[in-house]
Amino acid sequence: MKRYLLFLIALPLFAGMEHLSLQQALDMLKKDNLELKIAKFEEQMKMYEAKAAKGHNFGSLDVTVTGMRSNDAGNVFGFKLQSREADFGDFGFSDFLACQSPTPPSYCTDGTLLNKQPGDLNYPEARNHYVTKLSYVLPIYTGGKLTEYGHITDSLYKMSQYDTQKLLNEKIFQTKKAFYDISLVENYITNLSKIMQNINRLESVVKSMKKEGYAQNIDVLEVQARKAEADSMLNQAKLNRELAYQFLSFLLNTEVSSIQKVDEMAPMPQMNKEELMANSIDIQKALLGLQISEMAVNVEKANFLPTIGAFAEYGSADNVLWNEFMDKDAYTFGIQFKWNIFNGGIDAANLERAKVNYLKVHDQVDLAKNGIALQVKKLQTEVLSKSADIDNYKKQLIFAKKVYENYHERYKEGLVSISDLLIKQSKELEMLLKLLTVENERNTKIFELNSILNNGGNV
Repeated sequence: MKRYLLFLIALPLFAGMEHLSLQQALDMLKKDNLELKIAKFEEQMKMYEAKAAKGHNFGSLDVTVTGMRSNDAGNVFGFKLQSREADFGDFGFSDFLACQSPTPPSYCTDGTLLNKQPGDLNYPEARNHYVTKLSYVLPIYTGGKLTEYGHITDSLYKMSQYDTQKLLNEKIFQTKKAFYDISLVENYITNLSKIMQNINRLESVVKSMKKEGYAQNIDVLEVQARKAEADSMLNQAKLNRELAYQFLSFLLNTEVSSIQKVDEMAPMPQMNKEELMANSIDIQKALLGLQISEMAVNVEKANFLPTIGAFAEYGSADNVLWNEFMDKDAYTFGIQFKWNIFNGGIDAANLERAKVNYLKVHDQVDLAKNGIALQVKKLQTEVLSKSADIDNYKKQLIFAKKVYENYHERYKEGLVSISDLLIKQSKELEMLLKLLTVENERNTKIFELNSILNNGGNV
């Protein structure tokens, strides 16, 4: 009993969201959709890449601490010199002073003093050496290359924002379509259920007429076959509704059990050519790509200009780490001017290639504008065509229902056969299915238009 009560208490935790409105779903989509989250991470990466590119303008400052130990004659002498501790003894003056003693060595008297190899210089004792150095390198002039790289990375960051916005439009398209699909299927299920009720009543009528001898067993079987067909269609519609709910749950990253139904006919968006050119993500991306290609031309032009850089170093060295740092410190600074004179025409070829790419992207912008305008016009025409089909099928559906009702009464009077009656009911089913299909197709075109027009808001 206790476990049963616990199950009843925990049951709401496993249930999905109920009576979800379209606006609530769109708000959840922007916040919880996994693909949009990944796109936002991509945006952040591009933003940091742009910051990194701008950071090159400020140069780099490095701190280097090096520890060494050596008995190599050149190293030890260099260590002492860098530490400002070199003395005359390091040059072998002890051998020279030995000649001043009362009993000088033989090399002092036989004329070989200059050939004497000083032991202190050639065979020094091993020595530790620690160097602490601050190095700063700053680009002063790069022909505008660093500036253009900064602009390019900024533009790539903006491009990633356009990509995220385009993905958002696609997900809004899918979410709205899921809502309208579910609403259409719900309506289809309702109409099919009514048809099933009519078939059940018809089955009762045929069975009664069979008892009285006015109908045959084949009539009953024919009605039952039609009932099985309609029941199969009803089950398929319920499965499609369940699939639509699963897809909606995937989009929102949250389990959804039921929604608030929406109007079966999505409204036609209002627009003009100026708004289309200003708001279309594809056109904005194409224009931004044109700017990037122009920046790339400027980068290649910078290769023909000189570069100027500055550097500075400050540090200290000793055989003990950071010992007498200020007493033994040293600095170096300078400036470098570099200008490439010849590299086999590589820079010239790269510049021409960048210019050609700019011309190509310029034409791609015009192509994008014309292509988007044509696509919008095509979708508008298709929506108008589908709207006309919907009006037509609605009238045919109403007529098919009236005809079926008329034939039903005539069948009870024995004026038409059961086959004739079921044919009329098939016509009603056919019109219902056609109406559902064309409404779905029209809504899809509407959502495509909204996606192109960038009417989905920002993520």
